[in-house]
Amino acid sequence: MTRVRPIHTQDGRRIEVSHVLEAPAADPWELLVDTTEWPSWSPLISGVESSDRRIRTGTTGRVRLSGVWTSFRITTCADRRWAWKLSRLPGATHRVDDLERDRCRIAFELPAYAVGSVPVTLRALENLEELLAE
Repeated sequence: MTRVRPIHTQDGRRIEVSHVLEAPAADPWELLVDTTEWPSWSPLISGVESSDRRIRTGTTGRVRLSGVWTSFRITTCADRRWAWKLSRLPGATHRVDDLERDRCRIAFELPAYAVGSVPVTLRALENLEELLAE
């Protein structure tokens, strides 16, 4: 089940794009925090240089978005939820929620100004589901 809805979070008003998967929460979480995996599921990221392979609060680096290198900093990473800033602007927050019977929900919380990114975010969720099915 895929869902797009407005929500209020600790970071303010956001647009949540989420999908429920038949997988334990640890599996998609690993794909989300391993920087070497980002190009495999993100339609926008084609390269990553990071201070840490597995992100944590304070990880810094840069990502290649549509051919342009952009700096990033992980602002929070705890309880299967991480947020970052890209070139000092708030980016999407990534979250994995545990559900019953080895199911989980992957959610991306987009800043309100990023409403145009919803189709790309839906594709990222599809890519994550395909990777987990392999």
